[in-house]
Amino acid sequence: MKARIPKHREYIIQFPQEMAQATQDEAWGKLTQILEDYKKAHNGNSVYEPTFIEDTKDQVEALKAEYGFEYSIEEK
Repeated sequence: MKARIPKHREYIIQFPQEMAQATQDEAWGKLTQILEDYKKAHNGNSVYEPTFIEDTKDQVEALKAEYGFEYSIEEK
């Protein structure tokens, strides 16, 4: 049996080492909320949607500015 997993791009989040765990958890919760909101707005689609990065980039950039984390985008 074969299973084909679609290629997709995803955010790789890197929190600063000096950032408190509680702050990381708060930021991660907000990042997770972006994904949940995206699923609701796009009939259950997730990171496998071809436009996921473009559709959420402004929100992730806003959180980056607020929390000071870095991110990269990797193709899986």
